[in-house]
Amino acid sequence: MAYQATVVPVMIASPGDVTEERDVIRVVIHDWNDVNAKASGVMLAAVGWDTHSSPELAARPQELINERVLKDCDPLIGVFWTRLGTPTGKAASGTVEEIEEHVAAGKPAMIYFSSKPAAPDSIDAAQYAQVKAVRTKWQGQGLVETYDSIDEFRSKLSKQLPLCLAKNSYLRGVLTSPHVEVVSHEVSKSPHAYALTEEARSLLKAPASTDDGHILMISHLGGRHVHAGGQTFGGGHGRESAKWEAALGELERNGLVVARGYKGEVYELTHEGWAVADAL
Repeated sequence: MAYQATVVPVMIASPGDVTEERDVIRVVIHDWNDVNAKASGVMLAAVGWDTHSSPELAARPQELINERVLKDCDPLIGVFWTRLGTPTGKAASGTVEEIEEHVAAGKPAMIYFSSKPAAPDSIDAAQYAQVKAVRTKWQGQGLVETYDSIDEFRSKLSKQLPLCLAKNSYLRGVLTSPHVEVVSHEVSKSPHAYALTEEARSLLKAPASTDDGHILMISHLGGRHVHAGGQTFGGGHGRESAKWEAALGELERNGLVVARGYKGEVYELTHEGWAVADAL
């Protein structure tokens, strides 16, 4: 029997030496759908440069992938083995650029590094050194995962993908919040389409009154408060503080603000956030 589901595009970011892993990701996504799609009303869709891009002489190649493929994805799964990939002019490789663009947009990225044995003659020393360097860099920014075999990769991803879907705050917002349909990448100018509370609207308008569009979540011995556009919201502990934290969460779930700090202290209006704030 037919049923309706929210489709969540999953970006597969990888250089050319991990084709087996890309196949595994698609199988894991397919298996998740078999078990969960009907009951949850959510269906995952595997997306990648190898299946969702086409030749076109219009812009920088990676820019086309970012705009036509990456932009609409929610979670990202990135995999590396011995190669980082080809420089793009903006990043060390297309895969690196995809991951960094995705994270900068406030979206979750699950990153895996393979420790599988490789034939010595197949290893490009410079490429492998770049892989190790980016792994060290990203380990300082969050959690990355390693695996020693394809079976271990499949096992880990099968367990960790559902955890990411259930625990990541961005994805919880995607799966539970009403959404505005975007046509031709134009933002809806009706703030009512976002079903925002009055507190969320007030908090959205405040940073739009300044040039930087920043919102700060400040914690101190006396409690917590939200600061934006020269205004302070909440303060202390309890009901009032929780109300404004919830308002900030609303804005983040609806894609109107994005976290820029590592500790949930700094937020910034997105393009859609600016547009909706201007319409309020």
